[in-house]
Amino acid sequence: MNSYMSASRWSRALLVAAVVVSPAVAGAQAPAPGAKIGLQDAIALALRQSVSVKQSENAVASSSTTVESKQAAFLPTLSLNTSTARSIGRGGAGSSFSGTSSTAQSLNTGVSSQLVVFDGLRNVNELRAAKLDVSASTSELTRARQTAVYTVATDYLNLSTAEGQLAVQKENLAAQEAQEKQLQTQVKAGARSISDLYQQQATTASARAGVVAAEQAVELARIGLIQTLQLDPRASYDFVSPAVADASSVPHYDLDSLLTRAFTSRSDLAAEQTRVDAAAVSTRAASSGRLPTVSLSTSYNASYNSALANALGNQLDQSRGGSMSVGVSFPLFDRGATSVAVQQAKIQEDNARIQLADQKQSVALDVRRAYLALETSRQQLAVALAQQKAADLAVSTTLARYQVGTSSLLELTQARASQLQAATAVVNAKNALAFQNALMPYYTGELDPAKTLLQS
Repeated sequence: MNSYMSASRWSRALLVAAVVVSPAVAGAQAPAPGAKIGLQDAIALALRQSVSVKQSENAVASSSTTVESKQAAFLPTLSLNTSTARSIGRGGAGSSFSGTSSTAQSLNTGVSSQLVVFDGLRNVNELRAAKLDVSASTSELTRARQTAVYTVATDYLNLSTAEGQLAVQKENLAAQEAQEKQLQTQVKAGARSISDLYQQQATTASARAGVVAAEQAVELARIGLIQTLQLDPRASYDFVSPAVADASSVPHYDLDSLLTRAFTSRSDLAAEQTRVDAAAVSTRAASSGRLPTVSLSTSYNASYNSALANALGNQLDQSRGGSMSVGVSFPLFDRGATSVAVQQAKIQEDNARIQLADQKQSVALDVRRAYLALETSRQQLAVALAQQKAADLAVSTTLARYQVGTSSLLELTQARASQLQAATAVVNAKNALAFQNALMPYYTGELDPAKTLLQS
């Protein structure tokens, strides 16, 4: 590519795009076909459209409803009870109703309430576990948003790399076409053999095929962005990729420092630690089944019977009454249900600790891979630049020798092939180095795109 911005500018552009998106962009609907979509616009779209982000948001909402249900367990129950009955009978011998049938309508109504005063701290621990689950889900949501930014940046880097490769292939094609045109003139003048022209025409055709392949790679990169941003697959969009430049200003990182930052900042690691804490609280909640339960019950009732002479209102007034009781339940034998529940809770807690250890290992390896990729890209860029310089000199020297007849067309073709390979390697290395540097905060967990959502 002919124009590049510094790697530090690319890094700043990515971080600014992740946290500073204008309200108009963040709150807008999906872009119309043909619209220009820059990196900031794409990040805002991804944070709104990403399937994993939506699922993580639903997980937070679901965990929050669980907290509400656990909080409700501390409230008393309140019930309205009413029943009615109709009795039919015949009086026996000696009864004042002997030999006659009688019917009576009765009504009983009342309210009752029950409050669990102590349940072995089961409700307390279950509420704590639910709140910890919300915290873990929120941490996972943060990581999902970071991953959405990472995916968009990856797709834009792929597009930028593909466009850079296309520019290299077009430059190569232009050089081959110019060489073919010159050979045509020389063959007509009898200065070159027709076989040289045929060989050059084949080389030019190969260069055209390289352009076609590069154009396909650009379109595939755009399709990848359409998929990531959940856009209309039938439409075309103008994705404006940021320029990726010479990354000589990329800083040198210390691996131990990166690991320390990751262990402190990675939200997915924090989520697993919170899961361990929640599992430990759940174990205590399961153990509460061994403790007694104390409950407070109250009721207030009134009744009516049509067989009595008093009116409805008088009977309800005369028969009304209430009660209050305290109940204590001691678990003596529950067929091992509490023991099984505790064992299962401990297994879940152990699994959570295993998952935490595995996640910590994964985080460390992620950072180490990123560090290795950055340093490797730095070395590859240095080698590629040296190869490109040598290949450019080789082409100019071989071309000059060919023009005076001291070199063959085959040597010139080979020199141009080496030049093309070197230019391609430079584009790849520059993009890789800029990408690894710009997204190092993703690997350490310090990339925070949540402010984008706050503005949407």
